[in-house]
Amino acid sequence: MQFIETIFPDTWLIEPTPAWDSRGCFTRMFCAQEFAKHGLETNFVQHSSSYTVAKGTLRGMHFQRAPHGEIKVVGCRSGAIWDVVIDLRADSPTYRRWLSFELTPANRCQLYIPVGLAHGFQALCDNTEVQYLTSAFYEPSAASGVRYDDPAFAINWPLPPTAISDRDSSWPDF
Repeated sequence: MQFIETIFPDTWLIEPTPAWDSRGCFTRMFCAQEFAKHGLETNFVQHSSSYTVAKGTLRGMHFQRAPHGEIKVVGCRSGAIWDVVIDLRADSPTYRRWLSFELTPANRCQLYIPVGLAHGFQALCDNTEVQYLTSAFYEPSAASGVRYDDPAFAINWPLPPTAISDRDSSWPDF
């Protein structure tokens, strides 16, 4: 596994190193020793997935309010996503900035998202499945977000949104 630092503090793009042979490949997607070597969380209490039917669907921008903040490791199992994080940590040098990454089954990359970042994605094709490791149990009362089209962030989504939940489209302005 290769751990690539992003410009956001404590946010990493993780590129697995597949071992190929005549049968195909074997790829380690998580290794507690390698995560710990980089000072990253190794205790994940939930493994979840989302399935998105239609290209252009947007999910996000989500986070859990303190004290229920969660670290996420996100990867795309089928289809493709344009994954976005917004740094909401007031003491961060990248406060209010956003980053994006294309995650696909072919590149097998995962994004390590620390507490304090909002997260969302747009499906780049039909029938997209995303998997998540999370370090904290989901707490509905702590669920929060910012709007995907909030002018405070001016995220340039690659496609016009074709579907978004009522909840995600009604988050308040930052």
